[in-house]
Amino acid sequence: MIGAVAGDIIGSVYEFNPIKTTDFPLFQDSSRFTDDTVLTVALASSILFGLDYRNELEKFYYKYPHAGYGGNFHKWASGHDHSPYNSWGNGSAMRVSPVGFAYDSIEDVLRFSRESAEITHNHPEGIKGAQATALAVFLARTEQDKASIKKEISKRFDYDLERTLDEIRPGYSFDVSCQGTVPEAIIAFLESDDYEDAVRKAVSLGGDSDTLACIIGGIAQAFYGNIPSMIIDETKNFLTEDLWDITEQFNKKFNCRF
Repeated sequence: MIGAVAGDIIGSVYEFNPIKTTDFPLFQDSSRFTDDTVLTVALASSILFGLDYRNELEKFYYKYPHAGYGGNFHKWASGHDHSPYNSWGNGSAMRVSPVGFAYDSIEDVLRFSRESAEITHNHPEGIKGAQATALAVFLARTEQDKASIKKEISKRFDYDLERTLDEIRPGYSFDVSCQGTVPEAIIAFLESDDYEDAVRKAVSLGGDSDTLACIIGGIAQAFYGNIPSMIIDETKNFLTEDLWDITEQFNKKFNCRF
């Protein structure tokens, strides 16, 4: 899970300043955690302490109300009506990595990723994006090889993972949909060599960079481990004490290698 949080912080400065290269500084003075981190930690907290998903998302929203939430989520969290709003946005996928780390069967991962998504993102694509991301994390941490991960995700979710980053990158732009974010993040993972390379490749697509890097960061942590100590230290420095504390507790409880 810490890999997802680190990816969010690394990608944050490029969200509205897209780049098309893997050659960039990982952390800058303007780097920050965004709603991707806040809601990932909220979901981790709900799993860690056995709390309701909906309540934790709302609680963390109020603790960090200026983290950059989408308009629909802002209305959902700050209003009185907490009905799902049929979103296909990538918010369901960017927060879901804790599910892939916490549960030990495909059935549970698919069940709980659906539940985590549909409290807001009950559109089929919103649910699909969350399930695909969580399952990719699960398959990566259970030592499946990349070919097996690619085959399972492609078959189960009908994502086109045959494209290459070189084919995607020139025409790719900011896209907040699950269907325009999750497959691209998974392809970047499939082409990567290690955790840092995965995050760099995700950002280099020039899209919704913090979310792309958050999604790939969880998958890459699960598959590679070995996140450079510099990235861990910088990530801790950018987080508040409570966000780091939950992240650390979650990684320890569920033996998330990093």
